[in-house]
Amino acid sequence: MHSAVILIEFGAIILGLGLLGRFAGRFGMSPIPLYLLAGLAFGEGGLLPLGASEEFVAIGAEIGVVLLLLMLGLEYTASDLVSNLRTQYPAGLVDMALNALPGAAMALLLGWGPVAAVVLAGVTWISSSGVIAKVLGDLGRLGNRETPVILSILVMEDLAMAVYLPVLTALLAGTGWVAGGLTLAIALSVAGLVLFAALRYGRVISRFVSSDDPEKLLLVVLGLTLLVAGIAQQLQVSAAVGAFLVGIALSGEVAEGAHTLLSPLRDLFAAVFFVFFGLHTDPASIPPVLLPALALAVLTAGTKIATGYWAARRARVSAKGRWRAGGALVARGEFSIVIAGLAVTAGVEPALGPLATAYVLILVIAGPLTARWTEPLARRLTERRTRVQAPAPAPERTAEEATEPAPVD
Repeated sequence: MHSAVILIEFGAIILGLGLLGRFAGRFGMSPIPLYLLAGLAFGEGGLLPLGASEEFVAIGAEIGVVLLLLMLGLEYTASDLVSNLRTQYPAGLVDMALNALPGAAMALLLGWGPVAAVVLAGVTWISSSGVIAKVLGDLGRLGNRETPVILSILVMEDLAMAVYLPVLTALLAGTGWVAGGLTLAIALSVAGLVLFAALRYGRVISRFVSSDDPEKLLLVVLGLTLLVAGIAQQLQVSAAVGAFLVGIALSGEVAEGAHTLLSPLRDLFAAVFFVFFGLHTDPASIPPVLLPALALAVLTAGTKIATGYWAARRARVSAKGRWRAGGALVARGEFSIVIAGLAVTAGVEPALGPLATAYVLILVIAGPLTARWTEPLARRLTERRTRVQAPAPAPERTAEEATEPAPVD
């Protein structure tokens, strides 16, 4: 009986997602905001809360994030990654300064203390790799020139989490420097080992995975990705980083075949991820913290756009691409919720969880919209400013005026 309820609930979720996706497609918009609102409606405190299938949906959501990052990694080779990181590391520093400091400042202004400031700095700093990867795919921008810039910033943020999360965990637990340093050393070692294997033995991995049978190729790639992601997460390294590095380790025909086979699975589980995010947002907890969350969202949306614009300009991308890069980076999501969840579990500040939830919900809905409309709006404003600043044309002279001698000073 319990399994039947799970099948009914999960089937209704997938059917609803399909209908919402078709509705969004008719208007040429990303379905992500609709998926999130659907989760909000059927989550805690919503119209019709789901119960039996919640754990199943949670597992599907984790797989969705992993597949999103795997598919993004398949678009690039290991050499592309190293080249982008070498040229774009200043953008990572600018990203941290512009987007982490507003969160820390807000926590201090609210009187929450230094630990909460570190938490909220992470919430506002890290963009949602999952949301952005889905948006770039929906908008057909994976091949655009600004996409490697976006990717470099996202990868640096994900890799930074290998340092940030162990430090945050040690702060929340109140452990000493020795225990915290050991956790950090393990995290950095694992991240470095996976990256080294992807760079040095990418061809060997591709030959190991390669198969002419689509079924075997699908099972091996999916199994390897989940295995690496799980091990990475178990060792306090982001599962998203592990999945992304598996993607860049595969190349050639293997990458093309895996991309074709995994695309439908990616779309399914990514949609489940966004619904799961909405399911765990209680609408009643949002109004009390809506004003500070909205102010913080507006401020850090602007700083993310500035970050993307600056990084793309540094990479000599055209003006249109700069605005597209900035608009694409606005969304926050999975990492922000993980960071806030750690703080809530540790009992740092009761209001921090609702504030982070409202903040992420605003930007995870606004993110796909800014990705689509930042560049057109910036172009229109620029054209309008150009027309206003242009000098008025000189009036045409009549025939009589043309024959009159010019005045002499």
